[in-house]
Amino acid sequence: MTEEDTRVCVGAIAGAYGVNGEVRIKSFCADPLALGDYGPLQTEDGTRSYDVQVDRAGKGEVIGRLSDVRTKEDADALKGTRLYAGRDMLPDLPDDEYYFADLIGVKVYDPGGELLGSVKQVLNHGAADLLEIQVPGRSETALLPFTLEAVPTVDLPAGRIIADPPDGVF
Repeated sequence: MTEEDTRVCVGAIAGAYGVNGEVRIKSFCADPLALGDYGPLQTEDGTRSYDVQVDRAGKGEVIGRLSDVRTKEDADALKGTRLYAGRDMLPDLPDDEYYFADLIGVKVYDPGGELLGSVKQVLNHGAADLLEIQVPGRSETALLPFTLEAVPTVDLPAGRIIADPPDGVF
């Protein structure tokens, strides 16, 4: 397991909030306000680490402070930066919940056992989660709703997902 495999993206900096170095963070946590509970958070490349103090919830984001960020300019310079926590800092999940990072690369099969592709990424644009599936032999991808109806089985130990996609997805 590489170090990248041991980290999970828990948020992304959306920009400054005010003029005193506060930041807006899109939290990817089930409890958005828990973002600061997962220890120092690292940037994607691992070169920077921040202690996070979440002060309050905003509209679709949390407002807080990062260690060493004191001005609006410092906060704005971090816009778009993804924040990662060590997997060991995150809570264990119930059997029917998954960290998105664990789904990347998992093979997707139809109920008859035919390979549909593999998970390229998990998307969430507010309404529902979608699995972006890289279809073998095709440059385009397919978007599969990540619902119990469309994805009845996720077997991470076996490295497979069984999908019953709606008509027209593949």
